[in-house]
Amino acid sequence: MLPLSISATDPALQLPEGTRNYITPGGHARIRAELEQLLRVERPQVVSVVQWAAANGDRSENADYIYGKRRLREIDRRIRFLTKRLDLAEIVDPLMRAHTEQVFFGATVTICDQQGLESTYQIVGVDETDFARGRISWVSPLARALLKSRAGDTVRFQSPAGLREVEVLHVEYLSIES
Repeated sequence: MLPLSISATDPALQLPEGTRNYITPGGHARIRAELEQLLRVERPQVVSVVQWAAANGDRSENADYIYGKRRLREIDRRIRFLTKRLDLAEIVDPLMRAHTEQVFFGATVTICDQQGLESTYQIVGVDETDFARGRISWVSPLARALLKSRAGDTVRFQSPAGLREVEVLHVEYLSIES
C-alpha cells in the first residue's frame, strides 16, 4: 500500500493520457480495504482527538490540535485519491487468461537476462506495483516489452541503465493476492 504522503499528483502514479487504470481483483480489494479503514477507523479517531484538543483552549500552541488537523488533511487527501482510483479502475482477472501462452496484463513471467540471471515478475496495475515482490506496472518499459510475447521470445526494452534484452522463459496466470 502507498503511504499517505503519496498523492494523486505523484508522477509515479500517473497513467499516460487515455490509458485505462487496469487493476487485479486482489489489488482492487486492497484499495477498497484501505479506503474502508480510513473512513471507518482512522478518520473518526482523528476527528475525536481534534475535537478534544479544540476544547482545551488555545489552538495556536496546542500540539494535539495542530498535529490532528494535519493528519486529518492527509487522511482526507488519501481518501479522495483512493476514491478516484477506484472510480477509474477497470478490474481484470488474470485467471481469465489461464490458458493463454502470450503475456498480457496479470501474467506471471519468468525471464532470463543477458547475464543469465532469472527473474519472475507479475504484470499488475500501477496501484499494485511492488518491485520487492516482483510486481511491475503494466505501463513500465519491461512490461510493455513483454506484452504479447511468448516463452522462447527475446524482447528488448529501454531501462534506466540502457537498452536491455531478456528471454521469456515461462508465462503463467495466477491469482494475485495480497
